[in-house]
This record gives sequence, C-alpha cells and structure tokens, in this order.
Amino acid sequence: MPSFDVVSEVDLHEVNNAIDQANREVGTRFDFKGSNARFELKEKDSTIMLHAQSTFQLQQMTSILHSKLSRRGVDLGCLKTENPVTQGKEVHQAITLQQGLDAVFAKKLVKLTRESKLKVQAAIQGEKVRITGKKRDDLQQAITLFKEADLELPLQYENFRD
Repeated sequence: MPSFDVVSEVDLHEVNNAIDQANREVGTRFDFKGSNARFELKEKDSTIMLHAQSTFQLQQMTSILHSKLSRRGVDLGCLKTENPVTQGKEVHQAITLQQGLDAVFAKKLVKLTRESKLKVQAAIQGEKVRITGKKRDDLQQAITLFKEADLELPLQYENFRD
C-alpha cells in the first residue's frame, strides 16, 4: 500500500549557516559598532540566543536573523520567540526552533484526515504521522488537504512509497 510520512523538521546545518551570516552582518554594521551584539546557537535544545545592549538592537537583530533564515530556506513558522530578558547592561532573547510533531498536534492531523472523508488512514509513529491509502491519488489529496489547512507548524512530506 502506498504511504508517506508527515514530519516537521528544521535543517540545523542551514540554521547554523544563517547564524554565521547574521553574526558577520552584525559585526560589520555601523549601528552595532562597539556593542557586544551576537547570535548563539545551542544545538542541544535547538535555541538561538540573541545578545544585545538594548531592545531596539534586539529588534534589528531579529529582522536580520529572519532574512538570513528565509534566504537559506528555513521556514519562519517553526520559530517561537520568547520575551526579552534584561540582565545588567545586556538584553537577551531566546528563539526556539520547534522540531517534530508533539502528540497534540499529531492527534489534530489524524482528526483532520478522518473528518475529510478521504480513503486514507493516519497513524502516529513517534514524532511523525504515517498516512497510508490504496491509491496514490488519495495520498496526494491528503497532502493537498494539509497544505490548505491553517496549521501553525510547517510540514514536510517524506518517504513517499508505492
């Protein structure tokens, strides 16, 4: 039976490259001269830390980061921005990269496929949802259904098998 997997993943290598480019741009911009503004990627918990001297600089750095990430093909829908935290003379902000499908979101996808009355079955398998059906056209209709639905996470479709 044909099947495919629905996942939500971010390429950390592309994120790392975008952060390097953003750090270079912050280092060369005149309005950041003399400040200790920088980006850091904490790969263990998929968090990008922004360090600056003011909240205005954080806003500028956020727009730089968004432009670099979008140029590298990273969907901005997977970013969850936290509130800025002031410590002494420095302001920090965390941006979390959301990866994988949590149980609540996966159940939402399964419910969406059942309510659509398509001839496909959805099964949760860890951090992915496997969609199976008898015909390839049914699976393509399921992909179209997910793309047209207003979902808060960007989805990718992989392991399409006949």
